[in-house]
Formats: sequence, structure tokens, C-alpha cells
Amino acid sequence: MKTIRKYLSSVKALLDFLKKEDIVYVQPHNFPDHDAIASAFALQQFFIHHGIPTEIVFDTEIQRDAVKRFIEDLNIHIHHISEVSMHEHHKIVLVDGCKGNTNVTDLIGDEVGVIDHHLVVEPDDVEFSDIRMEYGACASIVASYYIDHHVDMSRDVATALMIGINMDTALLTRNVSEFDMCAYFHCYRIADIPYVNSILRNYIRLSDLDYYQYLITHLKRHDRVLFCYFPQGCNQNLLGILSDFALALEEIDLVMLCANDQKIHFSLRSETLEWDVSTLIRQLLSGVGFGGGHADMAGGIIPNAKDFDPEKMFKKIIQLLYADDQP
Repeated sequence: MKTIRKYLSSVKALLDFLKKEDIVYVQPHNFPDHDAIASAFALQQFFIHHGIPTEIVFDTEIQRDAVKRFIEDLNIHIHHISEVSMHEHHKIVLVDGCKGNTNVTDLIGDEVGVIDHHLVVEPDDVEFSDIRMEYGACASIVASYYIDHHVDMSRDVATALMIGINMDTALLTRNVSEFDMCAYFHCYRIADIPYVNSILRNYIRLSDLDYYQYLITHLKRHDRVLFCYFPQGCNQNLLGILSDFALALEEIDLVMLCANDQKIHFSLRSETLEWDVSTLIRQLLSGVGFGGGHADMAGGIIPNAKDFDPEKMFKKIIQLLYADDQP
């Protein structure tokens, strides 16, 4: 663990700290979604506005065609780590993810900043940390930098941020705060609204319908809880979309979907205050995996698929959620 000579207490201090660098890298979480890409893009443009050369770099893959279209249409320059010559002295700012999380690869460069909205442990080995768990989207945090520092947004930046906010808050219905609304309406005046609406409407493919059919025919239900395991695998972004779909059922208040992609990936949703899925996933995976997120939206991983039994997992969920009802 590196020793921090001086912690940076403001965005301005971060800008001053980075101005001497010949290149700065912005890194979203692995398998980046709309919010992660939007936040990285807006932060890159914010840094460039202040004279800081910046590139966006990611690990793993971009899984969804809708995200790829979003990147191409807005001319977002983003590079896989395999395409970049990064060295130990290069500075990295993480967005929509935190150092030490299982969904953020520890690249060779020097992580100096974390900008995130998830329930995470604040790292003490980065110079700058801006973690706002009360925000529904990381895009809202980056939007606040533009607002607070009186920096004009380009149309593409505002469009990207609006898409990120909409996606991570399920169209302003999940974990949305007044801060997200402030950022949303600031972007609304500038963004390409027809394009935003197009992205929000067109986010699944015909081939995805096979997964919807599998979910409908193989789901397990106990009272207000829905569970489904995809042994054939399912990419992480689609798993989240399917979780939102299942939660739309009137009789369901909590959803847990999981898929075998060499590792076991989990996606959880809750729309009741009594069931905090960020706590639930940590309890479920204690000793075999990792998990976290928000009270109403969480995820997790079991690294070794052999440690997972779907029947036992479903029973454990019911035991934990309905412990007070046990005789």
C-alpha cells in the first residue's frame, strides 16, 4: 500500500494535482454499462477542458450492443487495456467503481482518485475520494463538477450523462435523489432528447428473448421473492435488465437472478425498505464470494462455480428473509 503525502479535499485540488501529468487515465468498472461509460466520458472531457490530456481505459469487455451503439454515436474514445501502454507512474481515476472491488481490475498505473456512488469502503491509499452513496447514478456526481465549476457541457456530454442517470435510476424510479434530479434537469436543457429516448427504448435484442422465456418458465417463487438460475450463462448487463423486468411483477418485491459464466454472477433488486439487498448478498456469499451495492440494487460473484448450489441458495434466501416467521 502506498503512502499518501497529501489527501486532496476538492475537485480543484485534484485538477491542480493532475495538471503536471502528460496523460491521465479514467477507468470505469469492468463490463462497463451506460452510467460507467457516461461518467468516464464526461470526466474525460472535464479534465481536457482544464488542460489535462485524458484517455478512457477499461478491462474485460463491453457486452451490450446498446452500450456499443451509445459509444459509437457519441464518438466516445475508449480503449481496452490491451491497447494501451500504461506504466506504473501513470495516474488513474476510477469512476463508478472503487479500488479493491472485485469488478475493478487493479491496473499497473497509480490509482489517485475514486468517484463512486455505491456502498463501498473508502480506500485510504488514493489521494482523492468522492463517494456519494446518496446519489442514484455516478453520472450525477460528474455532472455536479460541471455545475459547481461553471463549465459548459457539450451536447454529447449532456446526452451521455442523461442516459447514465436514466439507466442507473431505472428512469428516475430507483434510488433517485434531489441531486440526481438537479443534474438531470441541467443536462435536459442541453442534451439531444430524441437520441436519449431512442437509447432508453432500444436496449434489448431479439436474441435476448430466449433469456426472458427461460426466466418465465424456470423462475422459483416464495411469497414475494423470485429466484432464477441461468446454468447456460447470461452476461452481467442483461442479468440486470432481467432483474428489473422480474421486479415489475406486481406480486414480487425482491428478485435474485444468478448465472454461470465460469464464475457465478448475481443480480438483486428490492422495492421494499424491509429487505436491503446489499446486506442480503453479503450474508449469502459470506465465505464463498463477494457482493455489495445499494439497498434496492446489488450484485455479487462466487469465483468458484463449484461452491454454488442453486437449490441451497434459494432456501438460504428464504431463511434469511423470513427468519422472523420461522416457528
